[in-house]
Amino acid sequence: MIFGKTKLELKVGIFVFIGLVVLVIFILSIGGFKTWSSGYRINLIFNFVNGVKIGAPVRFAGVDVGEVKKINLQFKPDQNHTSVCLEVWIRDIVRVPVDSTVWVNTLGLLGEKYVEIMPGKDYSLTLQENGYLTGVDPLPTQELLRKAESIMNNVDNGIAKIVNKEGSLGRLIYDDAIYNELEAFVADVRKNPWKLLIKAKEKK
Repeated sequence: MIFGKTKLELKVGIFVFIGLVVLVIFILSIGGFKTWSSGYRINLIFNFVNGVKIGAPVRFAGVDVGEVKKINLQFKPDQNHTSVCLEVWIRDIVRVPVDSTVWVNTLGLLGEKYVEIMPGKDYSLTLQENGYLTGVDPLPTQELLRKAESIMNNVDNGIAKIVNKEGSLGRLIYDDAIYNELEAFVADVRKNPWKLLIKAKEKK
């Protein structure tokens, strides 16, 4: 009786243990942990990272290969300048040429920020563990809005000039004399296309 009870408890214990192992593996997979993967860390230097957070994906040639592990601010007194250092983990199979281009990208217009690495061409020199690579700073949203506003203002000014019959396009649209002269010129060329040949010879 006691032996049978012990055997049942052993089976239950094994079953619970297996269940816990499966649960841990599932949680690690969902969380994106690379516990069982081999890789190395490199440092990416920016002046502005536009909201990149720890855990943000790192892509190499458009493929997810790692994630951001640490974000550090580095102040250089001799340059009186503060830069941002992203310490990123990438898979060991990935080799990053030193002439690669790095920037911060966005999934959609207002989506998640991630780090994009466009591989260079010289694979004879690649980043090693704790190597450094300088990234291309993303354009702040405020700067984008300012540029868009400037473009819209230029468009509005151009439309206003046309409406006020200013500029070449405004005069062409609203000035009947210019329109009539252009129409007469086109009609004359259609009737006498040989005149264009004569003018071309005169220019030569």
